[in-house]
Amino acid sequence: MRTSRRHRPEEHENHERWLVSYADFITLLFAFFVVMYAISSVNEGKYRVLSDALNSAFADSKSRRIVDPIQIGEIKRGGSVIEMLKEQSNSDGSLAADAASAVASAQTAAEIAYQQSQLDQLFRELQEELAPFIADQMVSVVRESEWIEVDMKSSLLFASGSAELGQSALPVLHPITELLRTSPNEIHVEGHTDDVPINTVQFPSNWELSAARAASVVHEFMRGGVEPSRMAAIGYSQYQPVGDNHTDDGRNRNRRVVLMLLAAGQTRHKRVGEDAARQFTSGFGGSKQP
Repeated sequence: MRTSRRHRPEEHENHERWLVSYADFITLLFAFFVVMYAISSVNEGKYRVLSDALNSAFADSKSRRIVDPIQIGEIKRGGSVIEMLKEQSNSDGSLAADAASAVASAQTAAEIAYQQSQLDQLFRELQEELAPFIADQMVSVVRESEWIEVDMKSSLLFASGSAELGQSALPVLHPITELLRTSPNEIHVEGHTDDVPINTVQFPSNWELSAARAASVVHEFMRGGVEPSRMAAIGYSQYQPVGDNHTDDGRNRNRRVVLMLLAAGQTRHKRVGEDAARQFTSGFGGSKQP
């Protein structure tokens, strides 16, 4: 009689081991978002920069350093993320400092982007408001990297040898005043003349004439509500020509009033430094396009 052999049950391979790793990943992901939500006193863009900075620091194959996790501690509502990370860097080493630096750089980039966007909008509005004068070649509006340059022919604003604004100046200055009254830009009003000498009791030279014309435009802007602390009146006399003073057309181009509308956040000190650098460059063959 054959004895029946007892068969062991076959062990089945577990095909669901991946669930363990998946569950661990979900748990860590949940913890990460809980931490991010707990310190959500700043906007999403800043956290994206922070996350990129942390990823970059952990992935740095050259340093290969091990650091303790950033401890959240007591949450300070209303404080900036840069201040929070700087405080954290005192105990957590350079990782938090790197993240704070990255966030600061992102804020600087955001400020520059805002300045450029505001300058672009002002440029478009000026072109639209001054379109008839631009078509008649009495006004030109040029967009530079850090400012807008509005060039107005003196004949549109003043009578010959005079610094008193004429009636023809108001249609061009009023729309500019409306735009500048609510803008954050600093305004440099520059007066320019040709090289024909003037010698009157009121204007002994072209210096006085160019400065007086710039001041007249500044006063008109002030009457329209533009903040005086944002403006400067500058007289260049005949020494910044854009045309040939030996021709009638060149002298007509040189007699002008120029508005330099600086990007929001730029000061006149920075602008003066850029002017000096441009003058230095032009001495070596460089030239500015009119």
